[in-house]
Amino acid sequence: MIRVVHYINQFFAGVGGEDKADFAPETREGAVGPGLALNAAFKGEAEIVATVVCGDSYFNENLDVAKKAVLDMISAQKPDVVVCGPAFNAGRYGVACGTVAAAVKEELNLPVVTGMYTENPGADMFKNKVYIISTKDNAAGMRQAAPKLAALALKLAKGEKVGSSAEEGYMPNGIRVNFFEAERGSTRAVKMLLAKLAGKPYTTEFPMPSFDRVAPNPAVVDMAHATVALVTSGGIVPKGNPDHIESSSASKFGRYSIEGVEDLTDATHETAHGGYDPVYANADSDRVLPVDVLRKMEKEGKIGGIYPYFFTTVGNGTAVASAKKYGAAIGQELRDAGVQAAILTST
Repeated sequence: MIRVVHYINQFFAGVGGEDKADFAPETREGAVGPGLALNAAFKGEAEIVATVVCGDSYFNENLDVAKKAVLDMISAQKPDVVVCGPAFNAGRYGVACGTVAAAVKEELNLPVVTGMYTENPGADMFKNKVYIISTKDNAAGMRQAAPKLAALALKLAKGEKVGSSAEEGYMPNGIRVNFFEAERGSTRAVKMLLAKLAGKPYTTEFPMPSFDRVAPNPAVVDMAHATVALVTSGGIVPKGNPDHIESSSASKFGRYSIEGVEDLTDATHETAHGGYDPVYANADSDRVLPVDVLRKMEKEGKIGGIYPYFFTTVGNGTAVASAKKYGAAIGQELRDAGVQAAILTST
């Protein structure tokens, strides 16, 4: 029987949601949560002997300590293969799964596979390092994900040859292998063209990246009478981070009053961002969110005024889908309030 160790987060272990995201690593005997679906998909060839559980915030905010603890727990079970997740589109979970999987491969020299949605930040970070099964963006895709994870885990554990990403269901990892197709390229190209012209399904052999194209709005004609809003992905928050915006893979954005505020000081504001050196932003948060400069411009009559709230999140590892959701919500409020312009700062 092939021994499998499964890594999951606090949510899928049934510990709790965001309120339990600081859950420290622990080992549980046998399969837990999604591990039951994996065990069924193994069809008697393998068994999850232990499940390692760790909260998403704990892992990402205590990376070195958490990674060592998780690796020690995995190693102690003497597995033949390790499965992480799947994380679907949960950003911090995806980064944790990718980090654990890469460490298992590099430090424990064990076969490993994980799974997540293509837009999960963990996918871009780790798809060239470990096998990542492509999943749907939420847990409703568990039924489709479990068999693919199980099949690839079994192949890896047995030392069998792993096929192409299209055959096995993992994300393309940049490795190209020469092989002979049954049909020559010109024949395949004509068949794809005919299928496209007929409105029939086809699969391109050279997928192109898809980029958003956002048309710029017309320039503000009269800045002297315009209300300007401040938005940042640099993580500037009131001291103490009252809404607990995560340092990586943020699951929310904050909205905070700056009415009557002339300057952001180290006594009132700080950054929650985990992707850059916070020293200078913590010493003077105006370096990221320029309230002081805009107040000066307001007094000089160069702008009409500042919107009384600023909006903030952490861009570090945050999923594109989450960023779009935050932007739409922020934009709607500003539009409804008649704001003419917004300054979006990063790090």
